[in-house]
Amino acid sequence: MKPPYDITLKILKLISSISEKIGEVNANYLNKQSPQLRKQNRIKTIHSSLQIEGNTLTEEQITALIENKRVIGPKKDVLEVLNAIMVYDKLEEYKFSSDKSFLKAHLELMNGLIESAGKYRKQGVGIVKGTKVEHIAPPHENVPHLMKDLFEYLKDSDELTLIKSCVFHYEMEFIHPFLDGNGRMGRLWQTLILMSEYPIFEFLPFETLISQTQNDYYKSLSLSDKSGKSTYFIEYMLDVIDKSLGNLLNYNNRILKDLDRLEYFQKLGIKEFTRKDYMNIFKDLSSATASRDLKKGIEFNMFESVGNLNKTKYIVK
Repeated sequence: MKPPYDITLKILKLISSISEKIGEVNANYLNKQSPQLRKQNRIKTIHSSLQIEGNTLTEEQITALIENKRVIGPKKDVLEVLNAIMVYDKLEEYKFSSDKSFLKAHLELMNGLIESAGKYRKQGVGIVKGTKVEHIAPPHENVPHLMKDLFEYLKDSDELTLIKSCVFHYEMEFIHPFLDGNGRMGRLWQTLILMSEYPIFEFLPFETLISQTQNDYYKSLSLSDKSGKSTYFIEYMLDVIDKSLGNLLNYNNRILKDLDRLEYFQKLGIKEFTRKDYMNIFKDLSSATASRDLKKGIEFNMFESVGNLNKTKYIVK
């Protein structure tokens, strides 16, 4: 049975805006980010997703762990990060429409943190906020078939991937299939579903915006619970995705360093180009910065120049 939700004007506008931004991302080759930028975004993703769950490690400490350096911090927090690093490094190995893959990811994400890692819960659970019971999850004996139905829904080819990812995230949180790790699994699996159509989402840290708007995140879950539909949560998540893509388009070129830009440009497969072509890829660059980049590219033997002044062409080696 298809999970219930309404298509609102806000949802339609957000889907349109997201589609335009994804088109711009692809047109500017931002889906082929430099290794340095990909690493930075992966660190932000892990930091934000675990911070929502109370992890205390900083981005600097997570960077150190990625680089196999020792970090002083709570043992549980360090293990959470190490597990997350491993899982996010092998995202492409998981199948978004497979419940077996889902359980495997939970096992690896929660290994050493809870005894029931990789297994659906065998007891009833409720979510308490302060002194108030916010949500009573379905009985544990219903979890396997509820999750099976949810994974069947993921195979619906007529459903938009953007909608499908939000619906799965909400419904999984509602079912609450695990004793712990439900939040991070919901965010991880939404990333995986989005990646199935849009590769850019492998390195788009929308968890950062969720972390910054946690009250709205939990409010949208609560409102959807009360209404019996995931509509409020879809609106919230699409807004987060839209803003995250906007941030990528606005700031991508500013945080790339000269060698990152050159390496990134070289991988685009363009054999011959002008300074103007280079600036069309990195739209925020001044002509002086572009000239400095290209001079450095020649020094590093990445390409050679032919011609003079504004008629100069560059041949990629």
